[in-house]
Amino acid sequence: MYVWARMARMMATARSRGPYSIGGESRLAFRCLPTDIDFNSHLNNARYMMLADLGRIDIFLRAGLIALARKNGWAPMIGGLQVAYVREIRLWRRFEVVSSIETWEGTSVIGKHRFVLDNGETAALIMTTGGVYDRRGRRFLEIDEVVAALGRSAQPRPPTEAERAFMASHQNLRKLAKGA
Repeated sequence: MYVWARMARMMATARSRGPYSIGGESRLAFRCLPTDIDFNSHLNNARYMMLADLGRIDIFLRAGLIALARKNGWAPMIGGLQVAYVREIRLWRRFEVVSSIETWEGTSVIGKHRFVLDNGETAALIMTTGGVYDRRGRRFLEIDEVVAALGRSAQPRPPTEAERAFMASHQNLRKLAKGA
């Protein structure tokens, strides 16, 4: 089952998982298939990113962000990510991608995607940063503005030390990329 089939399955089953609330989790179950592996017979590093995309899209869909973005000409975008691989996901192994919105500051939101093996161990952790771009206004929206437009009144918690280090690392790499 390649990306489109997995996305179709996620979208078809989104309603059964209920609405997403900030502070909650998206849990998507997968099995490592032959189309997912590299020459080491484990989940290919690029596949982790694709499966994290599905977790993010599940959150956006269930929170109502996809419909709101289409209506307002907005585009949720990922700005960067960092991955730590700690255990391999071997061919045919079952696992879950547990995704969440951790917190936000200004126009940046921090997300987390944990790849959990069927025995409960973490195989990988992906931290992401992103935002919502207003195509008409040609600007990134304040996340508080997006949360309010979704009809929610959630407040962000202060970023942890690890999240601040991730954001600083991301900003430094972004500066480097822009100067290249």
